[in-house]
Amino acid sequence: MQFSVKVTDYQKNLMLNICDLDLLGKTIVQDELKMNISKSYYGEKIIEHDEAKNLLKRASIINMAGKETISLSIKLGIGSENGVKKVGGVPFLIIFNM
Repeated sequence: MQFSVKVTDYQKNLMLNICDLDLLGKTIVQDELKMNISKSYYGEKIIEHDEAKNLLKRASIINMAGKETISLSIKLGIGSENGVKKVGGVPFLIIFNM
């Protein structure tokens, strides 16, 4: 599985935007809500599973989209099913570890 990521230093914290690669560039629609999984937000680099695990473990702020991404974060004990929200059937999760 491959993931698309953008890594940013935000107020001395590692901020990770990560999504399933197949979502990159798609627009998710539910009712009146439209969410763009944009290359500018998620698409700096394509990475493999092991690098994704490493980044998820190191990041303080994580914005996630996609079944594989969120499943990996839950397996690592970083995310929780309780925080997952779905838009148009696509799961999203935000984590803050300050």
